[in-house]
Amino acid sequence: MESIRQFQHEVGRENAILIHVTLIPYLSASQEMKTKPTQASVKELQGMGLQPDIIVCRSEHPLDQTLKDKIALFCNVPSNRVLQNLDVEHLYEAPLAMEEEHLAQVACDCLKLNCPEPDLTDWKAVVESLRTPTSEVTIALVGKYTQLHDAYISVVEALKHGGISNRCVVNIKWVDSETVTKDNVGEILNGVNGILVPGGFGDRGINGKIYAITYARANNIPFLGLCLGMQLAIVEFARNVLSYNDAHSIELDPSTTHPVIALMPDQNGVEDIGGTLRLGSYPCVLDKTSKAYELYGEETIHERHRHRYEVNNDYRAVLTENGMKLSGLSPDGRIVEMCELPNHPFFVATQAHPELKSRPNRPHPLFKGFVKAALENK
Repeated sequence: MESIRQFQHEVGRENAILIHVTLIPYLSASQEMKTKPTQASVKELQGMGLQPDIIVCRSEHPLDQTLKDKIALFCNVPSNRVLQNLDVEHLYEAPLAMEEEHLAQVACDCLKLNCPEPDLTDWKAVVESLRTPTSEVTIALVGKYTQLHDAYISVVEALKHGGISNRCVVNIKWVDSETVTKDNVGEILNGVNGILVPGGFGDRGINGKIYAITYARANNIPFLGLCLGMQLAIVEFARNVLSYNDAHSIELDPSTTHPVIALMPDQNGVEDIGGTLRLGSYPCVLDKTSKAYELYGEETIHERHRHRYEVNNDYRAVLTENGMKLSGLSPDGRIVEMCELPNHPFFVATQAHPELKSRPNRPHPLFKGFVKAALENK
């Protein structure tokens, strides 16, 4: 609340509006909607010196004009600034629902601004695709935080965005990597159309992720690896194609004789881990013969990162000689950013977190391509 007051003070009250979002409960026993909680919450705001300009009412049932007038009267706002926000089937329907309530027009009126007609063509197409899918796929998300789905919320939403662009429903099969073994991986992943291994830290559940990557590679199942998922794709390839049985990341096994994932030379001896993390957006130059270039449609891309360890450049030659394409490099060629298997239907991994840049109406190319490949694998 203090930050709102400070903002209003700095920009001027006439240049800021306060939108108060409240819940209108429905009592099934009496079959009525109650406005008292909204009145009480607005009174609390007023006691702090804050007066809402617009009240948005979350509700399962439509608000009639009588209820809106009542809220307006007791909350000291004009009746046309009391808007309903009904439950919708899909989250991305909410902006269209609020446009039907003329939220933009009301907000602009408060600020004494002109309100041109918004172009919602793209957003309407997104909602139409969500409402009328023509197919569905099942993607196995193999991680160690699967009991808390929100830990992978960005990845899940990016998969949904890929589904929207392909007009299909993406079903997530949550796979706890700690439960995956060499013996049961086929049973657990049987029937999935794609396998995704996301980022993470620590050695718990690592072997299960590697078994899942082996299963995807050996059975031509579309695979997408993100951050740690890419590092483990390199480890898996080194172990099972190059026959470096103890190949690993030095982050997870400092004693490995084949550290295919390691620190860059200029990072050795640095004890401040946070100081050596690659954080934020970094450029990447794509091989024009790669699947990655085909998906992005441009040679130089920028993706967001959060990691410390990199592909060990001492192994680049042997990896490429045995079929691994290092499809994305830093502009100076020092750092491997992406890898893929050219002879696989879709086996792409990136050191970055592309899920953070995906949007419903602008799905990330990797997720769009991954879901398309999963559809073709049905």
